[in-house]
Amino acid sequence: MENMRVLLLCLALIACPASAQSVRFVVGFTPGGPSDILARALGAKLTETLGQTVVVENRPGAGGNLAAEVVAKSPPDGNTWLLGNNSILATNQALYSHLGYDPVKDFAPVALVAIQPNILVVHPAVPARSAKELIAYAKANPGKLNYASTGAGVAAHLSAELFKTMAGVDMVHVPYKGAQPALTDVIAGQCQLMFATSASVLPYIKAGRLRALAVTTSQRSPSMPDLPTLAEAGVPGFESITWHGVVVPSATPAATVERLNRAINAALKDKELAGRLEALGAEIAGGSPQDFADYIQREIPKWTKVVKDSGAKAE
Repeated sequence: MENMRVLLLCLALIACPASAQSVRFVVGFTPGGPSDILARALGAKLTETLGQTVVVENRPGAGGNLAAEVVAKSPPDGNTWLLGNNSILATNQALYSHLGYDPVKDFAPVALVAIQPNILVVHPAVPARSAKELIAYAKANPGKLNYASTGAGVAAHLSAELFKTMAGVDMVHVPYKGAQPALTDVIAGQCQLMFATSASVLPYIKAGRLRALAVTTSQRSPSMPDLPTLAEAGVPGFESITWHGVVVPSATPAATVERLNRAINAALKDKELAGRLEALGAEIAGGSPQDFADYIQREIPKWTKVVKDSGAKAE
């Protein structure tokens, strides 16, 4: 009888070793920002479906690099996740002279969670009501347009540099320390244009203080169906988005990665979660681990070239 009790106890422990452990969901940015809000919304839903408490842990600093290093060195047991984005997994290796992690070798992609389109906006005084007109004006007035960004090497800067290269225009970069100072000067007309997340500029577009010319996704955004893409506006192949996805340490077993992928894809179908992401200006992604891995592999050379061509360095 005693032997049977021991056997049953052992079987119970083997059956659910991970369920008693909480999950560390590491975010490389400060609380309250888009990455943090997204992680908390997703984590709350996954707490319900996985039977494990998902705890968001903010490790801001160095463009997300500190968080990435923490996760890269964590046990590969499926209980430490990183909310990666295009900075951490695609551009930082070109922006920083030394990284404490390899974005490809140190992580196993789990799922692409969401994308956030950027919008090309101009001050209303700019004589362009479409991206085509803006390109024509910029070509006729080389070096006379100033574009604002939230800092050297960030998405807003690199989106504009990609636009300059693909559209063949010359514009002057004016970096700011954060989104609000940059937006303030574009609204005031100190700078003429900016690439910015939809959530940050939509109130100003609706108020007539900024004019939206195009969205930077490859297809029109469901939240702004009347706004053309830059590809439609004469810059074929242009795409520049902020994306977020979950990765885990590279040695995590494939079966664990697949289990987490199924849970994330199921969570993304939840209407409440979808609504919270849409409020951030984000669009649901999803897909397989291989889909996400392939996406990262395409993004790295694309943005490495943009960084090198622009001469951008981390501040």
